Amino acid sequence: MKRITIGILAHVDAGKTTLSEALLFSSGAIRKTGRVDHGDAFLDTDEQEKRRGITIFSKQAVFRYGDTEFTLLDTPGHVDFSAEAERALQVLDAAVLVVSAPDGVQSHTVTLWNLLKSYRVPVFVFVNKMDQPGTKKDRVLEQLKNTLKGAFLDFSRPEAFSTPEFQEELAVLDETLLDRFLEEGTPVDHDSIVRLVRERKLFPCFFGSALRQEGVDAFLSGLDRYAAAPEYPAEFGAKVFKISRDAQGTRLTFMKITGGTLKAKMMIPGLDEKADQLRLYSGARFTPLPEAEAGTVLAVTGLTETRAGEGLGFETGSRMPILSPVLAYRIVLPDGTDAAAMLPKFRALEEEEPELHILWDEQTKEIHAELMGAVQTEVLKALVKTRWGVDIGFDTGNIAYRETIADTVEGVGHFEPLRHYAEVHLILSPGEPGSGLRFETNVRTDKFATNWQRLVMTHLEEKEHVGVLTGSPITDMKIEIAAGKAHEKHTEGGDFRQATYRAVRNGLMQAESVLLEPWYSFTLEVPQGAVGRAMTDLDRMCARFAVGGGDGGEEARPGFTLVTGEVPVSEILNYADDVRAYTKGEGRLDVRFSGYKPCHNAEDVIIASGYDPELDVRNSPDSVFCSHGVGTVIPWYEVKDYMHVPAVLEDGASGGASGDGSFGDAEGAQRFRPRTGGPDEILLSVEEIDAIIDRTFNANRRSSGKKRRWGQPKKRRFKEVRDYSAAAPGSVKIAEAKPRTEYLLVDGYNIIFAWEDLKALAALNIDSARLKLQDILADYQGYRGCELIVVFDAYRVAGHPVEILDWDNIHIVFTKEAQTADSYIEQFSEEHAKTDRVIVATSDGLEQIIVRSAGSELLSAQDLRDDILRRTAAARETHLAAAAPKNTELAEKLAEIRGQLEKPDDGKA
Repeated sequence: MKRITIGILAHVDAGKTTLSEALLFSSGAIRKTGRVDHGDAFLDTDEQEKRRGITIFSKQAVFRYGDTEFTLLDTPGHVDFSAEAERALQVLDAAVLVVSAPDGVQSHTVTLWNLLKSYRVPVFVFVNKMDQPGTKKDRVLEQLKNTLKGAFLDFSRPEAFSTPEFQEELAVLDETLLDRFLEEGTPVDHDSIVRLVRERKLFPCFFGSALRQEGVDAFLSGLDRYAAAPEYPAEFGAKVFKISRDAQGTRLTFMKITGGTLKAKMMIPGLDEKADQLRLYSGARFTPLPEAEAGTVLAVTGLTETRAGEGLGFETGSRMPILSPVLAYRIVLPDGTDAAAMLPKFRALEEEEPELHILWDEQTKEIHAELMGAVQTEVLKALVKTRWGVDIGFDTGNIAYRETIADTVEGVGHFEPLRHYAEVHLILSPGEPGSGLRFETNVRTDKFATNWQRLVMTHLEEKEHVGVLTGSPITDMKIEIAAGKAHEKHTEGGDFRQATYRAVRNGLMQAESVLLEPWYSFTLEVPQGAVGRAMTDLDRMCARFAVGGGDGGEEARPGFTLVTGEVPVSEILNYADDVRAYTKGEGRLDVRFSGYKPCHNAEDVIIASGYDPELDVRNSPDSVFCSHGVGTVIPWYEVKDYMHVPAVLEDGASGGASGDGSFGDAEGAQRFRPRTGGPDEILLSVEEIDAIIDRTFNANRRSSGKKRRWGQPKKRRFKEVRDYSAAAPGSVKIAEAKPRTEYLLVDGYNIIFAWEDLKALAALNIDSARLKLQDILADYQGYRGCELIVVFDAYRVAGHPVEILDWDNIHIVFTKEAQTADSYIEQFSEEHAKTDRVIVATSDGLEQIIVRSAGSELLSAQDLRDDILRRTAAARETHLAAAAPKNTELAEKLAEIRGQLEKPDDGKA
């Protein structure tokens, strides 16, 4: 039996939930159909859904028909909850697009169609309400073809499949099928139809009335016959599409298994969290599962770090929703309510409904929310009242603006108060409209260490960066790591957070910023006598429009005129009320979100916002340098004169990253402002800072004679004397290199727990096991003669710096906090494997792959043990062989003495 996940999508009031009830009833999953207007629909279980008569939250049901087990996802149809519907698209094998026959293709239908196209989801169409007078198949089919631009064919009459006309319509959708049809007269078979549907070349259409159960069985049969089941890999993978909570407050992660099997109490790969319980929901009820195979859609408890749109296992990529909120509201709390205490509660709601986009204003201590529309505010009020008993309100709301840039610039962030150091260079360049933010790195690891690059990338992604015009979030740009620098002793993780944030702001201050606002695509249908009024209003709104329906193929009712186009959301927010007034209720306005575009009144909005980027202390564009032993703030327009790493972009030039990691010329980048500092300013080098710190903090300390860092040259034979956890170009001293040095890196704890004798000793005392391993390796180094480095994890020790010691004839490394032995060895391999012979001893499979790709050789734990035993035995044999002649001579002398002692005493002894 094949397993198919389908989702039902439609414009509001098209009969989507009614069709869901009809499908469940016809398949035998439920015994009676409910109705939305009666409040007893099987899938509309929420009290708000029953009261409002609309679907707000996506629900699932499981049923069987023919040879297929279907998982049905019923999604919201109201435009305010379209992001909820979009999140379900990534787990669908096929979609059911419901179209109301009397209304035809409406504005939100087009939005859903574009989303389905973007996610590459195969589509079946059910034209509903065909029982109403005046409805015609041909008219709806023609509108579907003209408006949605696809191959929509009537599949509701199986007897027509064999006709030449129908076969020809199928054959023209594929060149191979068409050639066979024209040359041999071969009809299009069942498997070819399935392929055409899967490849989105064909969209089968069915007609009926869900309320009267007309055409539902034929539609189910068509889904069973022509919906293709995916092939799933054996490796575990899953896609998370929803976060929710049950009546008891238990956090539920809804996901689809896309590979392998998920079992209860299994650790989720990459999460370090356990799936406590697996629940297969159908309506409000669920069935516990011991395990879930690929293709199953279920809810998992026990996971706290998951988020909607995330991929698990091999599904490493995640896709953020295309639809975005357009309105921003300040949440009004009751008197005496602590806003800071309420913030975590709203964050929990944001997990379930990411389109809420909760924002916290630190200065005013206010909570703001970006939403899709007014209906969503009512739902949010009810949710907060139900869960926490708090009556919240909303202000009148404002437009949710965004900012982007029009040129390419290099932003520099430097953070160097005393005992701290980090510098980051970022290239900011414009992206395609609607592309969001894209973060990349193109820096060679020998120029900027991999672990620091990863840290910068984390800080780029962890925060919502805001623009410099109104303080609105930035979007539609690429931010690329261009260069960076750390210090071997003074750099800490938080330093790169500060440097990264400042680099972003520094670039934005230089760039030509552009204010964006949300726009709607609209369809306005008004009586012909009201067209003049409509055009006057649209002109006033700065709309771009066409009279007569534009290119969409929509048709107006007799006596009415269609006007289509685009308009700023801020101008058309309440226009539907005006349309109803001047058309006496006969006019109709449909809108759909069409993206963020340049603001039509940007200057007015910027002035009204009163935002000053240089006074925003939480998003500073300035940098901190060390001067006279103390941190000195350098204004953003002077940072270029002080930075330690050379600029990647030349002065006055801009460009994008090329394939080789360099940046070419382009137009639009602005120069840094001239330096305005006085002549008495003094800057300190890194070496001078070291000297100050040594004099200040180490004056009364005595050296142990053993503990030291890579930077000290004492008897060092390493090619580059550096601390591999923090080194950066220019921050280390280079020792004289010996040609083709051989390094053996041993993952200490991995070897201890791989050797049974050391593992047993570690169970009693881990320090004893470590010392025993060091003794063994010290002897081994004497036989082998390489540079032997043993690396031990200390990443769980709070505040632990990297510690490097010489122990007998080997080197011991204890990693710093938050750094594993694996990452240290990986960095060492990347630095040395190209010029020296690097051998890594570990049995960690993933680590073996990483260091092997860097060019290092491998020794497993067993191979290392065998080599130690072999070399030790060989050394003993050599020693015995060398000592054999002396031993023979000594034996002869002892025998002579013994013989003399055994002679009878003649008095001469």
